[in-house]
Amino acid sequence: MVLESKILPANDWKGYKSRPFLIAGPCSAESEEQVMATAREVAQIKDISVFRAGIWKPRTRPNSFEGVGSEGLKWLRTVKQETGLMVGIEVANEKHVYEALKYGIDMLWIGARTSVNPFTVQEISDALSGVDVMVLIKNPINPDLELWIGAIERIAKAGITRLGAIHRGFSAYEKSVYRNHPNWQLPIELRRRIPDLPIICDPSHISGTRQYLYEISQKALDLNFDGLMIESHIDPERALSDSAQQLTPNDLKELLSRLILRNPVASDPKLLDILGELRQQIDIFDDSLVEILERRMQVAETIGRYKKENNITILQPTRWDEIIRKVMVNGRSRGLSSELIDTIFKAIHQESINHQMRIMNNGIATPEETS
Repeated sequence: MVLESKILPANDWKGYKSRPFLIAGPCSAESEEQVMATAREVAQIKDISVFRAGIWKPRTRPNSFEGVGSEGLKWLRTVKQETGLMVGIEVANEKHVYEALKYGIDMLWIGARTSVNPFTVQEISDALSGVDVMVLIKNPINPDLELWIGAIERIAKAGITRLGAIHRGFSAYEKSVYRNHPNWQLPIELRRRIPDLPIICDPSHISGTRQYLYEISQKALDLNFDGLMIESHIDPERALSDSAQQLTPNDLKELLSRLILRNPVASDPKLLDILGELRQQIDIFDDSLVEILERRMQVAETIGRYKKENNITILQPTRWDEIIRKVMVNGRSRGLSSELIDTIFKAIHQESINHQMRIMNNGIATPEETS
């Protein structure tokens, strides 16, 4: 996929120091004292490029702290003047954009609650037309890649070249240790679809607690993400929003010091030969998997014909429960995660249902197959 404007790599962004591109600061700007105290300590951390702070906070429910508003932009201007750090905020409408630009904000990002709405994203895009500013787009709350790409395309049409995406995880109905499920396959697919687009990981919103920040940050770097956005507060326990996921600047510095930055490509000829042989094996296994799936669907279609001839419903809950229990045990015994087995076999089961539905309906494709 080619966007309408040329996208600059992260190392061409204003203020870039090194990989990963680092953005840090409090979830919310609460007072001038809190902002300045945090900024002074964050500025002492090597390689931090942007100081972030929430000015307008789109909260899930009313009566929560919703930010200090435009007054906080004055504090960020002071941060920029005193520390030399660039400053960034979230914007949710055109008024926010105009206010941010008036105070010299260097980076804007569109949040997960805004990127779901094409009308609002277009409004922001129109306000950004002809403006030279960094813009990042967070993934929508729900795992909808096309909606995420649509928001990116709209901002690109405004002529923004320092453009990137933020992976902040997705809402999920299943219980999870994370606040927002990482669902790493979506940003990986985004990278495949738009290879030149820088991607920043937001481990704070994925984790929801300090406990998993290092784990998520390291995984993002291992997946060759371009940067990290991590929330840091001078006194997290007293923060007015998201206190559990914020680090003190000292703790942030310690976390960053433990991260391992690996090379995105191999340069050793011997290593390249070894990787080439192993990848050939992977290709053979992948081809075998597709062939096995084809044969499995052929059997499912035969079962579907028997069901049609004998007026039997497609879904057999007892049989499906038997299958999923058996493969879960088998998968765990072979070192495969329950999540992997659950995802794969639910997809296979749905595909089998689609094939049998087509037989039941005399060759008419199901809505899932035509959408």
